[in-house]
Amino acid sequence: MFVHFKSLIFELSKLTQPLTRTKSLHALLIKTCLYHDPFYATKTIKLYATNDDLYSARNLFDEMPNRTVYLWNSIIRAYAQTHRFRDAFTLFKDMLTSETQPDSFTFACILRACAENHDVKGVKFVHGQVVVFGLGLDSVSGSALVSGYSKLGLVDDARMVFDGLDRHDLVLYNAMIAGYGSCGDWDTGLRLFVVMRRMGNRPDGYTVVGLLSGFTRSNLLEIGQGIHGYCLRNGFDSNAHINSVLVSMYSRCGCMNSAYKVFNSLSHPDLVTWSALISGFSQSGEYNKALIFYKKMNYEGRKSDTVLVATLLAATAQMAVLAPGIEIHGYAIRHNLDSDTMVSSALIDMYSKCGFLEMGLKVFNHMPKRNMVSYNSVIASLGLYGLASEAYNVFREAVEQGLKPDESTFCALLSACSHGGLVNEGRDIFKRMDVEFGVEAKTEHYVHFVKLLGMVGELEEAYDLICSLGNDVDSGIWGALLSCCDVHNDSKLAEIVASRVFDKEGDGSKYKIMVSNFHAGNGRWDVVENLRDDLDDVGKKKTCGISWIEI
Repeated sequence: MFVHFKSLIFELSKLTQPLTRTKSLHALLIKTCLYHDPFYATKTIKLYATNDDLYSARNLFDEMPNRTVYLWNSIIRAYAQTHRFRDAFTLFKDMLTSETQPDSFTFACILRACAENHDVKGVKFVHGQVVVFGLGLDSVSGSALVSGYSKLGLVDDARMVFDGLDRHDLVLYNAMIAGYGSCGDWDTGLRLFVVMRRMGNRPDGYTVVGLLSGFTRSNLLEIGQGIHGYCLRNGFDSNAHINSVLVSMYSRCGCMNSAYKVFNSLSHPDLVTWSALISGFSQSGEYNKALIFYKKMNYEGRKSDTVLVATLLAATAQMAVLAPGIEIHGYAIRHNLDSDTMVSSALIDMYSKCGFLEMGLKVFNHMPKRNMVSYNSVIASLGLYGLASEAYNVFREAVEQGLKPDESTFCALLSACSHGGLVNEGRDIFKRMDVEFGVEAKTEHYVHFVKLLGMVGELEEAYDLICSLGNDVDSGIWGALLSCCDVHNDSKLAEIVASRVFDKEGDGSKYKIMVSNFHAGNGRWDVVENLRDDLDDVGKKKTCGISWIEI
């Protein structure tokens, strides 16, 4: 009999078991009257959870008269791991009113679930319970709180928890550094990294990954290279996950040669690494390379996800070449990715920029579910074709559907009104943007609105609007008005605006060319000569326009 129970414990302790085997073990527990024992029930629930059979797991839990903290943790974790966050949180609340007190692992599990569910109130509630149960200084609960707050972008709250703990171990430092990395505060993360080393904590791979995630701009390349050097000196270069993050870092910083070198050193790059490299090529304007590496990835049998497909469609849209876009659309259909809202929105944008607006609208009309991103794509596409009234109608439809417009919505809509000359509608939209929808106007919105007013001849109103913004006005807004002065041949206002532009933007070469052409049209060749001489002195030339056709 002893051997029998030993064998039973061995089978139940395995990480995975087929569902049929799990049910057989459960039946054996019932037969031997052990199924009410929390030890065996906990292990059985874990096996049911690995098979996604939460129905059987919950039935077993509900039948248990005596529930230990381990049993509660196993059922809460089962729901959390399958993203049934509401059920997990309900069970956690039930546990609080039971005779069993939660432990640090209970709190760690439910905090992770709240963070994944973007539940700020939930994290704050659990934080309160951590304090109530006297675990505020516990390292496991503390690390989970730091991680949870960080994932929700509440890095100041995370730091408050971090500073309140007596002992800072490696896990806690990693959680805090990753938090700073995720919100882009690389400077503070780097300083904490230095403090961590001074305190005698030796960084590991997770430390480096968290630190590198904060390097997202090209001016941070040198610091990123320094971290890469640290990885090489400490033997982290053999870690595939770190190399994957290095590829992402170099890609985000626009250093694609280094990104490719690291990528090429990997024997089996995963999908994340492939996506990082392809996205890097796309973001740096090397669209052909992005498509070439996508094909290589396919040849190696890797499957794309929705994020990568959307990235590739955006690259195709920038190239304005239809053929690869159609191929990617076909791939999305064959792998059931075309119904995803992000992919569908990218398809709408791609087809419209390639000259096939009707195909983009067909994609939109066949979408099973639409969000504001997909509506934004349609509004921008219609505006691109000068169909301002239709774009305005789509906007009204989105609002009627209960969707909340965002900054991109109003950029697209104001651009459409500008292209279509809908000045009254544009004024209405610009006013409602803040008053009704709470969206603060940014530079892009002012550029489109000034362009709208200027193109219909309301130059004085546009000028007064810019002056009302104060001294710190982006040169792009003045540039929009300057182009309108050119259209309406208003030389007096053009000179005033040009002086503002040149004050804001150093050499202002692109605007000097615009002013030069304006004066040339009016026969003021002396001014033209002076402007051209200025451009020659600084070695500036206008980028030549190009056009192409697909054969």
